[in-house]
Amino acid sequence: MTATTTTTTPNPDPSGPPDATKPVGDPPLLEVRDLTVTYGIGSDAVPAVRGVDLRVEAGQKLGIAGESGCGKSTLALALLRLLPATATLSGEILLDGEDVLTMKWGRLRAVRWAGASIVFQGAMHSLNAVHRVGDQIAEPILLHSRATPAAARKRAGELLEQVGLPAARAQAYPHELSGGQRQRVMIAMALACDPRLIVADEPTTALDVMIQAQILRLIEQLVADQDVGLIMISHDLAVLADTCDRLSVMYAGRVVEEGPARQVYTDARHPYGKALSAAFPKIGDLSSRHAPRGLPGDPPDPAALPGGCTFHPRCPVALDSCATGDQELREAGGERRAACVLVDADRAQPGDEEARSTP
Repeated sequence: MTATTTTTTPNPDPSGPPDATKPVGDPPLLEVRDLTVTYGIGSDAVPAVRGVDLRVEAGQKLGIAGESGCGKSTLALALLRLLPATATLSGEILLDGEDVLTMKWGRLRAVRWAGASIVFQGAMHSLNAVHRVGDQIAEPILLHSRATPAAARKRAGELLEQVGLPAARAQAYPHELSGGQRQRVMIAMALACDPRLIVADEPTTALDVMIQAQILRLIEQLVADQDVGLIMISHDLAVLADTCDRLSVMYAGRVVEEGPARQVYTDARHPYGKALSAAFPKIGDLSSRHAPRGLPGDPPDPAALPGGCTFHPRCPVALDSCATGDQELREAGGERRAACVLVDADRAQPGDEEARSTP
């Protein structure tokens, strides 16, 4: 094993760069490089994810936001190669330095649940209706360890208690549980094999606000206690800003803004991020409560993306150049990046125009 050295300078900002006390040279828990996902082949090929880069450290919570159809769930499923055979993937998905896209089938089976797990969107549709929930939680334990059936059942009960349910609920069928209880079962299942990374695809969808808050606090506590990495996907920027350290905003299959979650929510640099944030009423802001601002139109059809910046047909501040030139992520200050030509103008200092016009 190659020797590593460590520094002693702490990093006080959990939303910033990796902690400097981490051994130099160790790979991040997850690093996604230029990931592209395309459905179909030839002239029928449809790009669902286009050149996405992500990075997650152990103990870090990354939120991914965007409207339906922006590629969030496709991205989540791609991380563990759970997409249908019609999907073509390129790029790199490095989990502890090992590329998921080049893993052989046996190695991939070993990584799922044990290395990384996923909380699927819609617990009722993800659980098997004719099997008791305890048996479903025990199944990955039996597959990935040498546990006996009795030990696996005992572990299933412990996991249910860990997520706030009585161990006796292991005997219940999914239809006998409430929406919040089923979601807790899904989280227990995701934790069954002590994974280092959890991907939660809209874990609070269709839950009332009280249950939603309980689930979010539960996820936060589990991440803190077990030092796992978390990727949480949602259309709700407010939820992600309250739960996550960093936030990536997706539009038309690409990340158009990223940075510390609270900053992206309160002061987005990309017009799309601003529109998402403005769509939710804010406590204490009567104008947003009575007239939350939405965004006209819908995300573009991936099979017929507009030229230039894909957001320009809906953008309230689009320039003529936005219709012809696509925008790459660029530095937006404070460990933030945004794919908008106006970012450079926003960062210009007072007097810059006068300085440029002076011979």
